[in-house]
Amino acid sequence: MAETLNPALRDRLQEERDRLHDQLRQMGVGPGGRLDFDDGFADSGQVTAERGEVEALANSLVETLSEVEHALEKFDAGTYGVCENCGAEIPEARLEAKPAARLCINCASARR
Repeated sequence: MAETLNPALRDRLQEERDRLHDQLRQMGVGPGGRLDFDDGFADSGQVTAERGEVEALANSLVETLSEVEHALEKFDAGTYGVCENCGAEIPEARLEAKPAARLCINCASARR
């Protein structure tokens, strides 16, 4: 199905991957998705709470990056745009709204 899809979708996925890598790098996320806090990082209650927020944001970005990379792999394999649950084609409008979508709208709705 990848051949019939708008090639701009792949470009958007690549741009999103690059943007996520940049954000993670700026946050100090190292290999394996782990934050690299220096030894001088304070350990007060407020700083610990802020560190928790940064870790939660970093984890969310790592998860999104994983989804984007999975979509790019599917694009290369020719399976992009196919629902991973039922095997139906995912409408291009859904892919344009959510380029890393793994499921068609029916399967996604059923999981909620």
